[in-house]
Amino acid sequence: MITRAYLLAIAALLVLAGCGKQQAASQGNATPYQLAINTQETMEWVLEPLADVIWDNAGFIIDAQGEQDLSPTTEEAWNNVVYAAATLSEAGNLLMLPGRSAGADWNEYAAGLVTAGKGAMDAALQRDAEALFDAGGNIYQVCRACHNQYWSEGRRD
Repeated sequence: MITRAYLLAIAALLVLAGCGKQQAASQGNATPYQLAINTQETMEWVLEPLADVIWDNAGFIIDAQGEQDLSPTTEEAWNNVVYAAATLSEAGNLLMLPGRSAGADWNEYAAGLVTAGKGAMDAALQRDAEALFDAGGNIYQVCRACHNQYWSEGRRD
């Protein structure tokens, strides 16, 4: 069964693949890449759904019914986390493109997202639930730090 996260991951990878080719072509005076969505839409439509796949598959929920382990239990579920984490990591590069980058500090946060996403990908490849939980925390910390500096309600650029 193909999940929404899997399709989103594939779509994002195709976008990234296209950006790489266009950027290389632009160095030869060809038409440069074009941003299809703004930064807010990139966050909302690309990064957030990918991070949610990781966060929804890490840790525990403890409530009146007891403890529920959120870790993936099938190869398909683990692979969905791998795909989302790999795409999230590469999507950090989207934030550094001209037209999205807000300067050196912004790029440092975006590079942190690349690293944190790779950590989640590695944890999922190793089927290590504890490392995935820790990696999800690292992703959250990078996102929170960037949002504290750059994000404001209603911003649409």
